[in-house]
Amino acid sequence: MTAEPYRLAGVDGCPGGWIACLVAADGPLAPEIRVVARLVDLLEGPDAPAIVAIDMPIGLPDRIGPGGRGPERLVRPMLGERQSSVFSIPSRAAVFAGEGLDDRAGYVAACAAALATSGPPKKVSKQAFHLFPKIREVDRLIDPAAPERLFESHPEVAFAVLNGGRAMNLPKKVKSRPNPPGLDERRTLLARLGFAPDLLAGRPRGAGPDDLLDACVLALVARRIAHGEAVAFPDPPGRDAHGRPIAIRA
Repeated sequence: MTAEPYRLAGVDGCPGGWIACLVAADGPLAPEIRVVARLVDLLEGPDAPAIVAIDMPIGLPDRIGPGGRGPERLVRPMLGERQSSVFSIPSRAAVFAGEGLDDRAGYVAACAAALATSGPPKKVSKQAFHLFPKIREVDRLIDPAAPERLFESHPEVAFAVLNGGRAMNLPKKVKSRPNPPGLDERRTLLARLGFAPDLLAGRPRGAGPDDLLDACVLALVARRIAHGEAVAFPDPPGRDAHGRPIAIRA
């Protein structure tokens, strides 16, 4: 595919690393789907996207109150039965505590750090713990002194916003397995928003069908950010002690 002069991307974590849906800032959607092992592989090179909406927490407070970070508390009520898809991410100390350790020791270290930096004291969920390597990967690619390029988003929040404020009725997964009716519900919305049905039916190597749909909806969020149409939770975004923004955009 010929490189666009101004490209955007929606990015989601996947078993192969990261799946990206690359689109131009304007015009009909003609996506390029790419799976990369490292996020930096997407962000370097002449065809690197100028704006990336990514399903990964950005901005890690030193302390966490009830319900997790501010963005998480704000978006859960709009998701209804889908709010369990928004994990509570602990403090920066907890996310980095277990780095370099095996899973068991790393989880123990993360929980100890989380208990010491949360009120009321709360351990780390296993789902959130398994995100930590990717959260650290994203965190290290952010330069607070440079123009903002990586924007935190969340697929279920994006689906709800683009569906007129109505959350999806069905889950994408049931018992950690793809849920065909839930995937079809999202495919129908994405097709209505301009994606080709044959693309949405694909399954790139290294990624699941839900990962593909999440990357596609996040590409639409990247367009909304580029055009100044995205909503931020909270608005205006906060900042952590390292200058990283703390907001979910959709």
